[in-house]
Amino acid sequence: MKILLFIGFFLFNFTFMDAPNFWQLGFQDPSTPIMEGIIDFHNHLMVFIVPVTIFVFWLLYRCLSFYSYQGDVRKSLTDYDEYFTHSTVLEVVWTIVPAFILMLIAVPSFALLYSMEESIQPSLTLKVVGHQWYWSYEYPEVHQIEELTPESLKVSDLPPAEAYYKKVNLGSSKQIYYNAATAEHLGFDSYMIAEDDLTKGSLRLLEVDRRVVLPEKTHIRILVTAADVLHSWAVPSFGIKVDACPGRLNQTSLFVKRKGVYFGQCSEICGVNHGFMPIVVKVVSKYDFKLWQVGKLMSFDV
Repeated sequence: MKILLFIGFFLFNFTFMDAPNFWQLGFQDPSTPIMEGIIDFHNHLMVFIVPVTIFVFWLLYRCLSFYSYQGDVRKSLTDYDEYFTHSTVLEVVWTIVPAFILMLIAVPSFALLYSMEESIQPSLTLKVVGHQWYWSYEYPEVHQIEELTPESLKVSDLPPAEAYYKKVNLGSSKQIYYNAATAEHLGFDSYMIAEDDLTKGSLRLLEVDRRVVLPEKTHIRILVTAADVLHSWAVPSFGIKVDACPGRLNQTSLFVKRKGVYFGQCSEICGVNHGFMPIVVKVVSKYDFKLWQVGKLMSFDV
């Protein structure tokens, strides 16, 4: 009975983490097709790595045992097997077998690499700029939001929708349009929250004052650069790690399959506060993302 209670307690309290966990040895939960492909390829790779590793250690053990000393007597291969200087069959085997294994590893990796470089027509662009020691984010294409009316805002059963409706108080859809010719792009800076300012339940060295907000199930283009030194924008659950180089614009694509909050960090040593450049991405529904745009463009603190 106690065992069943323990198993039930474990299952009830088991949650998928999109942030590093204590004593974590494996990957974080994947949220993109690319990260799922990386994990699948890792599992495929382990099928070959484990037997090869076992065989190599067994071979080393046999060699060491054959040429070990026992008192004054030195054992050699001639004490066990027929002595030979060369073997054509053996040379063919240890050439063909590794080549075949490498081919089985390479073919799936080519498909994964191709999919990682594939660029689908994006619906949204996020520009990431690394600084010492914080991140800046811009939404260059957020200059006109799709038409939203008071009626469309009311249909949502989420509390934020009612709050936005009261604040925006739309008389017509024209009030939520953003003029790219007369205003700047939507953007903000993101700094790590100091340990003394953290609230209960927050993650140390991972929380930021302003989170990146992205819609789920949307093809997103991410442009990454830096303003001073080399940085690297990395979110493990996305399977993304893009170098941020001054004077260079690197590009990658993103398609997040589920809502959630995802954590990452700068993955390129960039100075004394390199360890204090966390990344937090909040993925919401497409509708909630539009509401977030409304709040940001109307200068609400969201």
